[in-house]
Amino acid sequence: MPDTQADPGAEVPPPGEVRAVRPGLLRARMPLPFPPSHVNIWFLEHEGGWMAVDASVSNRFTRELWDKVLASPELGGKPLTGLLVTHFHPDHIGLAGWLCGRFGVLPHMTRIEWLMARALWYDSGPDMMAQQVAHYTRAGCPAEYIVFVEGRGALYQRAVGELPRSFHALRDGRPVRIGGAEWTVMTGAGHAPDMACLHSAERNVLISADQILPRISPYIGLHPGEPEADPLGDFLQSNERFRALPEDVLVLPSHGEPFHGLHRRLDALAAHHADRLDMLADACKEPLTAFEAAGVLFPRATQEMAQIGFTVGETLAHLRRLERQGRLEVAPGAGEAVRFQAR
Repeated sequence: MPDTQADPGAEVPPPGEVRAVRPGLLRARMPLPFPPSHVNIWFLEHEGGWMAVDASVSNRFTRELWDKVLASPELGGKPLTGLLVTHFHPDHIGLAGWLCGRFGVLPHMTRIEWLMARALWYDSGPDMMAQQVAHYTRAGCPAEYIVFVEGRGALYQRAVGELPRSFHALRDGRPVRIGGAEWTVMTGAGHAPDMACLHSAERNVLISADQILPRISPYIGLHPGEPEADPLGDFLQSNERFRALPEDVLVLPSHGEPFHGLHRRLDALAAHHADRLDMLADACKEPLTAFEAAGVLFPRATQEMAQIGFTVGETLAHLRRLERQGRLEVAPGAGEAVRFQAR
């Protein structure tokens, strides 16, 4: 039995078009130039117009699609009267500045996600690149990948336009009025540090952002900016908070289709990561670098230069979780690369 059930009323909108999900709740779907290939944009009626949830990446093609979406009959010629950005990743915040400037609004975000976006947008110099190189060197990545990273340079600014200088702060547990209805902010962690999800008890709807996806686990990665973090532990712990919501809540994810079966999906995500942790602990009976361990979890992806950073980041998150569980330790040895061994 599948762990989720697709919403029977959901219709996938082609790029540049809008489809109704519920009265006063619309959906657009923007293509992405990287996996998972699309991001959902949700629209909620709000103050004579629409509150959009997320903005997609910043590029000319996406701006053209936004022009088509904003002119679509489903929006009834009404403007954006609000923008809520769930988290700092480029496929969610990329065109926030462009949209906010166009409609004279400020983005609603949690403070940590706002500060993360601002910090990354301005952090693109040689010191940042040196930190990246050191991070992947410690992970045992091959020399050709280090050269690739140096040649690629900073990525964030390529997909994120200039950001507004002010914002409206969202806080976990605080209500937000959107179009006369009350939504409660529920924050998730792991994929992003303080991602905003929205729950409406009246509508029995959860806008889950990237925290709870219907078919894949969100990317959970350890990054050089917070080398002692435990993002997988944060993810699994924060997911437990969503069990307070009804099983039949309609979940609107940022990637994939709307679905029912929230608790079954939370169970499946927990089981998936438990299996990955067991697999990694077994592989580390002999000391492994993070890159070598990534080959266990992602054997094909470690052969693709553009994917190595993601696979190593996610593997490091699993290695850190195993460390915190007392199942793994850093193995002594020569060289710059760190190795991990099962206890």
